[in-house]
Amino acid sequence: MENALDDLHFFQVVAASETLTAAARELGWSLPVVSKRLKALEQRLDARLVHRGTRRLVLTSEGELYASRLETILEQVRELEDQLTHRSGELRGSMAVQATLGLGRAHIAPLLGEFTARHPQLDVRLHTSALPLRPHRREFDLAVHVGTPPDSTLRMRRLAKNRRVPCAAPSYVERRGMPERVEDLAEHDCIVLRENEGDFDLWRFGDARHPRQVRVRGRLSSNDGDIVTDWALRGHGVIMRSEWQVRSHLESGALVRVLPGVPTPSADIYALLSDDVHVPRRISELVKHLAARLPARIKL
Repeated sequence: MENALDDLHFFQVVAASETLTAAARELGWSLPVVSKRLKALEQRLDARLVHRGTRRLVLTSEGELYASRLETILEQVRELEDQLTHRSGELRGSMAVQATLGLGRAHIAPLLGEFTARHPQLDVRLHTSALPLRPHRREFDLAVHVGTPPDSTLRMRRLAKNRRVPCAAPSYVERRGMPERVEDLAEHDCIVLRENEGDFDLWRFGDARHPRQVRVRGRLSSNDGDIVTDWALRGHGVIMRSEWQVRSHLESGALVRVLPGVPTPSADIYALLSDDVHVPRRISELVKHLAARLPARIKL
Protein backbone atom coordinates (compact mmCIF):
# COMPACT_ATOMS: atom_id res chain seq x y z
CA MET A 1 0.00 0.00 0.00
CA GLU A 2 2.84 2.37 0.88
CA ASN A 3 4.46 1.86 -2.54
CA ALA A 4 1.11 2.44 -4.25
CA LEU A 5 0.67 5.72 -2.38
CA ASP A 6 4.21 6.72 -3.32
CA ASP A 7 3.33 6.02 -6.94
CA LEU A 8 0.27 8.26 -6.64
CA HIS A 9 2.34 11.13 -5.25
CA PHE A 10 4.97 10.52 -7.95
CA PHE A 11 2.54 10.54 -10.86
CA GLN A 12 0.72 13.56 -9.44
CA VAL A 13 3.93 15.56 -9.98
CA VAL A 14 4.57 13.99 -13.40
CA ALA A 15 1.05 14.74 -14.64
CA ALA A 16 1.33 18.36 -13.49
CA SER A 17 4.69 18.94 -15.21
CA GLU A 18 5.31 20.19 -18.73
CA THR A 19 8.23 17.80 -19.28
CA LEU A 20 9.87 14.88 -17.49
CA THR A 21 12.83 17.17 -16.91
CA ALA A 22 10.54 19.60 -15.08
CA ALA A 23 9.12 16.69 -13.06
CA ALA A 24 12.64 15.61 -12.12
CA ARG A 25 13.41 19.16 -10.98
CA GLU A 26 10.25 19.31 -8.85
CA LEU A 27 10.97 15.92 -7.27
CA GLY A 28 14.63 16.69 -6.72
CA TRP A 29 15.63 13.58 -8.69
CA SER A 30 17.72 12.97 -11.79
CA LEU A 31 15.96 12.51 -15.12
CA PRO A 32 17.08 8.85 -15.43
CA VAL A 33 15.61 8.09 -12.00
CA VAL A 34 12.27 9.66 -12.99
CA SER A 35 12.21 7.75 -16.29
CA LYS A 36 12.99 4.48 -14.52
CA ARG A 37 10.30 5.10 -11.89
CA LEU A 38 7.73 5.94 -14.58
CA LYS A 39 8.59 2.80 -16.54
CA ALA A 40 8.24 0.67 -13.39
CA LEU A 41 4.85 2.22 -12.66
CA GLU A 42 3.64 1.54 -16.19
CA GLN A 43 4.81 -2.06 -15.94
CA ARG A 44 3.01 -2.51 -12.62
CA LEU A 45 -0.21 -1.11 -14.08
CA ASP A 46 0.34 -2.80 -17.46
CA ALA A 47 -0.59 0.47 -19.16
CA ARG A 48 1.25 3.23 -21.02
CA LEU A 49 0.70 6.50 -19.13
CA VAL A 50 2.85 8.98 -21.08
CA HIS A 51 3.47 9.35 -24.81
CA ARG A 52 7.17 9.09 -25.65
CA GLY A 53 8.95 11.11 -28.30
CA THR A 54 7.18 14.45 -27.72
CA ARG A 55 8.88 17.63 -26.53
CA ARG A 56 6.10 18.36 -24.04
CA LEU A 57 4.78 15.76 -21.63
CA VAL A 58 1.54 14.34 -23.04
CA LEU A 59 -0.56 11.83 -21.12
CA THR A 60 -2.19 8.87 -22.81
CA SER A 61 -5.89 8.27 -22.21
CA GLU A 62 -4.89 5.82 -19.48
CA GLY A 63 -2.57 8.42 -18.00
CA GLU A 64 -5.32 11.03 -17.99
CA LEU A 65 -7.69 8.60 -16.25
CA TYR A 66 -5.06 7.72 -13.64
CA ALA A 67 -4.25 11.39 -13.01
CA SER A 68 -7.93 12.38 -12.72
CA ARG A 69 -8.64 9.78 -10.05
CA LEU A 70 -5.49 9.99 -7.94
CA GLU A 71 -6.28 13.43 -6.47
CA THR A 72 -9.55 12.10 -5.07
CA ILE A 73 -7.80 9.04 -3.64
CA LEU A 74 -5.06 11.11 -2.01
CA GLU A 75 -7.62 13.47 -0.50
CA GLN A 76 -9.54 10.50 0.93
CA VAL A 77 -6.32 9.19 2.48
CA ARG A 78 -5.63 12.60 4.01
CA GLU A 79 -9.16 12.79 5.45
CA LEU A 80 -8.83 9.29 6.91
CA GLU A 81 -5.50 10.14 8.50
CA ASP A 82 -7.02 13.29 9.95
CA GLN A 83 -9.89 11.34 11.51
CA LEU A 84 -7.40 8.96 13.10
CA THR A 85 -5.40 11.90 14.35
CA HIS A 86 -8.42 13.36 16.13
CA ARG A 87 -9.23 10.01 17.73
CA SER A 88 -5.73 9.33 19.01
CA GLY A 89 -4.83 12.93 19.80
CA GLU A 90 -1.52 12.48 17.96
CA LEU A 91 -0.57 14.17 14.73
CA ARG A 92 0.16 11.63 12.01
CA GLY A 93 0.23 11.30 8.26
CA SER A 94 2.23 13.06 5.55
CA MET A 95 2.61 16.63 4.35
CA ALA A 96 4.24 18.19 1.32
CA VAL A 97 5.70 21.63 2.11
CA GLN A 98 7.09 24.03 -0.49
CA ALA A 99 9.31 27.05 0.19
CA THR A 100 11.76 29.32 -1.59
CA LEU A 101 15.41 28.30 -1.55
CA GLY A 102 16.77 30.87 0.90
CA LEU A 103 13.91 30.94 3.38
CA GLY A 104 13.43 27.19 3.14
CA ARG A 105 17.06 26.42 3.84
CA ALA A 106 17.64 28.99 6.58
CA HIS A 107 14.40 28.84 8.57
CA ILE A 108 11.62 26.57 7.31
CA ALA A 109 13.77 23.43 7.35
CA PRO A 110 14.89 23.90 10.99
CA LEU A 111 11.31 24.66 12.07
CA LEU A 112 10.06 21.53 10.31
CA GLY A 113 12.75 19.58 12.15
CA GLU A 114 11.44 20.94 15.45
CA PHE A 115 7.87 20.09 14.52
CA THR A 116 8.55 16.50 13.50
CA ALA A 117 10.64 15.97 16.66
CA ARG A 118 7.53 16.86 18.67
CA HIS A 119 5.27 14.71 16.48
CA PRO A 120 7.10 11.46 15.60
CA GLN A 121 4.16 10.02 13.63
CA LEU A 122 4.46 12.71 10.95
CA ASP A 123 6.17 12.38 7.58
CA VAL A 124 7.08 15.80 6.12
CA ARG A 125 8.52 16.36 2.64
CA LEU A 126 10.09 19.78 2.09
CA HIS A 127 10.72 20.96 -1.46
CA THR A 128 12.71 24.16 -1.93
CA SER A 129 12.75 25.81 -5.32
CA ALA A 130 13.61 29.05 -7.08
CA LEU A 131 10.78 28.34 -9.53
CA PRO A 132 7.51 30.30 -9.29
CA LEU A 133 4.73 28.94 -7.11
CA ARG A 134 2.09 27.10 -9.14
CA PRO A 135 -0.87 26.65 -6.78
CA HIS A 136 -3.23 25.34 -9.45
CA ARG A 137 -1.09 22.23 -9.82
CA ARG A 138 -1.67 21.03 -6.25
CA GLU A 139 2.00 20.27 -5.67
CA PHE A 140 1.89 21.06 -1.95
CA ASP A 141 -0.23 20.81 1.16
CA LEU A 142 1.36 23.98 2.52
CA ALA A 143 3.50 26.58 0.78
CA VAL A 144 5.54 29.31 2.46
CA HIS A 145 5.60 32.32 0.18
CA VAL A 146 7.34 35.70 0.39
CA GLY A 147 5.29 38.62 -0.89
CA THR A 148 1.77 38.92 -2.26
CA PRO A 149 0.46 35.44 -3.15
CA PRO A 150 0.02 34.87 -6.90
CA ASP A 151 -3.44 33.29 -6.53
CA SER A 152 -6.23 35.05 -4.61
CA THR A 153 -8.19 31.77 -4.27
CA LEU A 154 -5.68 30.42 -1.77
CA ARG A 155 -6.20 30.51 1.96
CA MET A 156 -3.38 32.43 3.54
CA ARG A 157 -2.08 33.32 6.97
CA ARG A 158 0.67 35.83 7.57
CA LEU A 159 3.55 34.17 9.36
CA ALA A 160 5.85 37.18 9.71
CA LYS A 161 6.19 40.78 8.60
CA ASN A 162 8.86 41.56 6.04
CA ARG A 163 9.76 44.03 3.32
CA ARG A 164 12.38 44.24 0.62
CA VAL A 165 15.08 46.89 0.98
CA PRO A 166 17.85 48.13 -1.34
CA CYS A 167 21.37 47.94 0.01
CA ALA A 168 25.01 47.82 -1.05
CA ALA A 169 28.49 47.34 0.39
CA PRO A 170 30.30 50.46 1.71
CA SER A 171 33.03 49.83 -0.88
CA TYR A 172 30.49 50.12 -3.70
CA VAL A 173 29.00 53.33 -2.27
CA GLU A 174 32.48 54.81 -1.88
CA ARG A 175 33.29 53.96 -5.49
CA ARG A 176 29.98 54.88 -7.18
CA GLY A 177 28.33 57.23 -4.71
CA MET A 178 25.06 56.93 -2.80
CA PRO A 179 21.86 57.21 -4.89
CA GLU A 180 19.79 60.20 -3.76
CA ARG A 181 16.58 59.46 -5.70
CA VAL A 182 14.81 56.31 -6.81
CA GLU A 183 15.50 57.29 -10.42
CA ASP A 184 19.26 57.33 -9.72
CA LEU A 185 19.24 53.54 -9.45
CA ALA A 186 18.84 53.32 -13.22
CA GLU A 187 22.43 54.57 -13.53
CA HIS A 188 23.89 52.17 -10.96
CA ASP A 189 25.10 48.57 -11.13
CA CYS A 190 22.10 46.69 -9.78
CA ILE A 191 22.29 42.96 -9.12
CA VAL A 192 19.02 41.32 -10.13
CA LEU A 193 17.46 38.35 -8.38
CA ARG A 194 15.56 36.32 -10.97
CA GLU A 195 12.98 34.46 -8.90
CA ASN A 196 9.27 33.85 -9.39
CA GLU A 197 7.69 35.47 -12.44
CA GLY A 198 7.27 39.01 -13.68
CA ASP A 199 9.66 41.91 -14.18
CA PHE A 200 12.84 40.95 -12.35
CA ASP A 201 14.49 44.28 -13.03
CA LEU A 202 11.53 46.49 -12.06
CA TRP A 203 12.13 47.61 -8.47
CA ARG A 204 9.18 49.05 -6.59
CA PHE A 205 9.08 51.71 -3.89
CA GLY A 206 6.44 53.67 -2.00
CA ASP A 207 3.11 52.23 -0.90
CA ALA A 208 -0.29 51.46 -2.40
CA ARG A 209 -1.29 55.14 -2.36
CA HIS A 210 2.01 56.49 -3.72
CA PRO A 211 3.71 53.74 -5.75
CA ARG A 212 7.03 54.37 -7.46
CA GLN A 213 9.18 52.11 -9.58
CA VAL A 214 12.41 52.11 -11.54
CA ARG A 215 13.83 49.83 -14.21
CA VAL A 216 17.31 48.81 -13.08
CA ARG A 217 20.16 47.19 -14.95
CA GLY A 218 23.42 45.45 -14.22
CA ARG A 219 25.78 42.78 -15.46
CA LEU A 220 25.10 40.28 -12.68
CA SER A 221 21.92 38.31 -12.01
CA SER A 222 21.02 34.96 -10.49
CA ASN A 223 18.05 32.91 -9.29
CA ASP A 224 19.93 32.16 -6.05
CA GLY A 225 19.47 34.78 -3.34
CA ASP A 226 22.62 33.77 -1.46
CA ILE A 227 24.72 34.33 -4.58
CA VAL A 228 23.14 37.74 -5.15
CA THR A 229 23.81 38.76 -1.55
CA ASP A 230 27.42 37.55 -1.75
CA TRP A 231 28.01 39.64 -4.87
CA ALA A 232 26.70 42.69 -3.02
CA LEU A 233 28.93 41.98 -0.03
CA ARG A 234 31.90 41.93 -2.41
CA GLY A 235 31.00 45.40 -3.67
CA HIS A 236 29.65 44.47 -7.11
CA GLY A 237 26.42 46.45 -6.93
CA VAL A 238 23.09 47.31 -5.31
CA ILE A 239 20.61 44.58 -4.38
CA MET A 240 16.94 44.56 -3.40
CA ARG A 241 16.54 41.81 -0.81
CA SER A 242 14.12 40.81 1.92
CA GLU A 243 14.90 42.57 5.18
CA TRP A 244 15.15 39.27 7.05
CA GLN A 245 17.94 38.14 4.73
CA VAL A 246 20.16 41.21 5.04
CA ARG A 247 19.42 42.43 8.56
CA SER A 248 22.56 40.91 10.06
CA HIS A 249 24.72 42.43 7.30
CA LEU A 250 23.12 45.85 7.83
CA GLU A 251 23.66 45.63 11.59
CA SER A 252 27.32 44.63 11.16
CA GLY A 253 27.96 47.35 8.57
CA ALA A 254 28.87 44.86 5.83
CA LEU A 255 25.97 46.38 3.87
CA VAL A 256 24.41 49.84 4.10
CA ARG A 257 20.82 50.79 3.35
CA VAL A 258 20.36 52.61 0.05
CA LEU A 259 17.68 55.34 -0.06
CA PRO A 260 16.85 54.86 3.65
CA GLY A 261 14.24 57.62 3.56
CA VAL A 262 12.20 56.01 0.77
CA PRO A 263 9.63 53.41 1.88
CA THR A 264 9.39 50.05 0.15
CA PRO A 265 6.27 47.87 -0.23
CA SER A 266 5.74 45.05 2.23
CA ALA A 267 6.79 41.53 1.27
CA ASP A 268 5.30 39.64 4.19
CA ILE A 269 5.77 35.90 4.59
CA TYR A 270 2.57 33.82 4.21
CA ALA A 271 1.46 30.25 4.67
CA LEU A 272 -0.67 29.26 1.67
CA LEU A 273 -3.21 26.45 1.44
CA SER A 274 -5.78 25.45 -1.16
CA ASP A 275 -9.14 27.01 -0.39
CA ASP A 276 -11.30 24.15 -1.65
CA VAL A 277 -10.21 21.32 0.62
CA HIS A 278 -10.58 20.39 4.26
CA VAL A 279 -7.46 21.43 6.19
CA PRO A 280 -6.18 18.48 8.25
CA ARG A 281 -5.26 19.16 11.84
CA ARG A 282 -1.60 18.31 11.22
CA ILE A 283 -1.38 21.13 8.67
CA SER A 284 -3.22 23.69 10.80
CA GLU A 285 -0.93 22.81 13.73
CA LEU A 286 2.13 23.27 11.52
CA VAL A 287 0.87 26.69 10.45
CA LYS A 288 0.50 27.63 14.13
CA HIS A 289 4.04 26.40 14.81
CA LEU A 290 5.51 28.44 11.96
CA ALA A 291 3.55 31.56 12.96
CA ALA A 292 4.78 31.25 16.55
CA ARG A 293 8.44 30.55 15.80
CA LEU A 294 9.32 32.23 12.49
CA PRO A 295 9.11 35.91 13.55
CA ALA A 296 11.69 35.39 16.30
CA ARG A 297 14.03 33.49 13.98
CA ILE A 298 14.11 36.06 11.19
CA LYS A 299 15.01 38.80 13.67
CA LEU A 300 18.15 36.94 14.82
